[in-house]
This record gives sequence, structure tokens and C-alpha cells, in this order.
Amino acid sequence: MAKNIDTIIVGLGLAGLAYAEHLLNRRKSFVVFSDRSQQASMVAGGLYNPVILKRFTGAWNGAAQLDYALPFYENLERKLGLKLDYQLPILRRFASIEEQNLWFQASDKPGLNPFLSLKLLENNNQGLSIPHKFGLVQGSGRVATKALINSYETYLEQQDHWRNESFDYTHLSVEVSGVSYKSWKSKRVVFAEGYGLKSNPFFNYLPLEGTKGEVITMRIPGLNEGAIVKSGVFIIPLGGDLYRVGSTYFWRDKTEGPTEAAKTFLLERLERFMTLPYEIVSHMSGVRPTVSDRRPLVGQHPEHNNLFVLNGMGSRGVMTAPTAANALYKYIYEGLAIDPEMDVARFLL
Repeated sequence: MAKNIDTIIVGLGLAGLAYAEHLLNRRKSFVVFSDRSQQASMVAGGLYNPVILKRFTGAWNGAAQLDYALPFYENLERKLGLKLDYQLPILRRFASIEEQNLWFQASDKPGLNPFLSLKLLENNNQGLSIPHKFGLVQGSGRVATKALINSYETYLEQQDHWRNESFDYTHLSVEVSGVSYKSWKSKRVVFAEGYGLKSNPFFNYLPLEGTKGEVITMRIPGLNEGAIVKSGVFIIPLGGDLYRVGSTYFWRDKTEGPTEAAKTFLLERLERFMTLPYEIVSHMSGVRPTVSDRRPLVGQHPEHNNLFVLNGMGSRGVMTAPTAANALYKYIYEGLAIDPEMDVARFLL
């Protein structure tokens, strides 16, 4: 006997999770299919930061995204009984006096002055080599993405909303009135597969490029740093002596698993400004779902009105996924237009 539901979601990274949460909060029926094949959300450092620290410019819609995302994660903390959001400042290491001057110029801009402190900070950490001062980014932090996804997966499984299996496109029958998939009948499918979209026969025309990222978790006794430090790489405190160092951005390599080349890259850049001995605990990788224009992929298939995509969150998925999921929900259920900058209608089939 067919099971009738409102929505099938394919994928449970940050995007699929955010959309599932929007459905749950509005008591819509759904099921999620996920085989854990895409690891970008699990591996991610989970940073949220409204500033592009390489150029001292604002991230796209950064302030608005944070205004929506932070209460979203706060609600998840209450629901799951789990600490997820760690509000941490970022200390941006300056390589020169010229960089410090650029910081002051950027901090005068209306969209950036809430986040870039005008007061530069001296380095008081003997484990860090900082020839100049730090710039302080406020309103930043990290979300424990792996803990979030694992806990949410369990939560969905307990409510019979989750299936640990690959989605087989050959079993999907798309009709005018809805879709059929194995024993399920649904009004629609939302594909939130991350880089797995490349294998999706309905949406693989979209310019999803994918950027491989690798991170190292390490133990650094004596560093005692409570802020996120940004130089050639990020050092992200995880508690105790544990830190995450990352990340790489490799556009050509789409292979699974971490590489020695990335490990060498990260350690060389770390050792340029961190002087303490360390122990590597783990080395992980994932392919971020990035897009040529650095905007999410959100919206409806041009030919099948019951197929939708929620993808392309890139390296800022913690910030973009909740707002993108909300935009898709409002488009489907309330008829509100999706921001043209992230609507997939910008790409022709």
C-alpha cells in the first residue's frame, strides 16, 4: 500500500536538514532519504562569519542570513537538547601595516562596521607569532555541524521521517499531479544532495562545480586560545586542547578521502604563525557544493513543477542553508518569489 506524504527530501546535509525542520515546524508530512555519501556538512568547520576576511568585504546577505540562522540554531538546541552554537570572535592576523589600514577603511563601511572592531588587539598568546596586531571580528562563531546532523538524523529516525538508503532515480515516476517513488506517493521532491547533484538526471544541468576542502583536528597543549584565529588558515577551538585547522580549497580534485598534499599545505601555513608542538587527531575531507556565481541553487525544475532543488550552499552553508530553505518553503507553500540571485531560473536548461 502506497504511503502518501507531502514531500520527499533527498539528502541530509545542512540544506536538507534546514528544509526538513521547516516542514516539521509546520506539521507537513515528509521522508528524508540519505546515504551519508556527501560529507561536506559533516566535515565543515561550521564557521559563521559575515565578513570575507581575505578582502575585508561583506559576505552576500551576511547580516540578514545571521539574523535568521542564529535563532534557527537556537531552536534546534532546545529541540535536541544539545549545545550547537558557539559564539566566538575571530582574530584576523595582519601581515602588514597596509593590511591594518585596509581594515580601518573597511570598518567605516555601513554594512561592515557592526562586525569589524575599530580597536586593534595586541597578541598575548605566546604560542602564536604575530608581528603586527589582530583585527577583531564580532558576531561570528561556529556551529557543531557533525553533532547537529547526527542528532537530527536520530531525531528524524525516531519519528519515522528518515531512511538510511541511497535514492534511486530510476524508481522515481514524475507525473503532473505528483511523484511516485517505490512505496511512496508524494506531492513533490526536494533534492538537497550537495555535490551528489552531479549525478542527478533532473538537475545536473546546473553549474555546480564542487570545491574539495580538507581539515585537520589536532591537539595543541598550551595554546589556550578561546577565539578563532585567522591567518593563512583558521584555527578553531573545539574545547580543551582540541582545535580544527583548515581549510583547503581545491577545485580540480574531487576524489574521496584526505590527501597528503592538503595535509602538507595546512601544516605549512599553520607553522608560519603557530609555534607550539601538536598532535594530529584526525584528517577529513569533503566536496563543498559550490557554484560558479557563488550563490545557492534554489527553486523549481523548468519542466517538472513538482521537482525542486536546494543546493549550492558553498563554504558558508551554516549561514545560507536556513534562509535558502525558508525561501524555498515560502515559494512552494505561499507563492513568494525566490530572490533572483539564488533562483535556479537564472540558469537555462
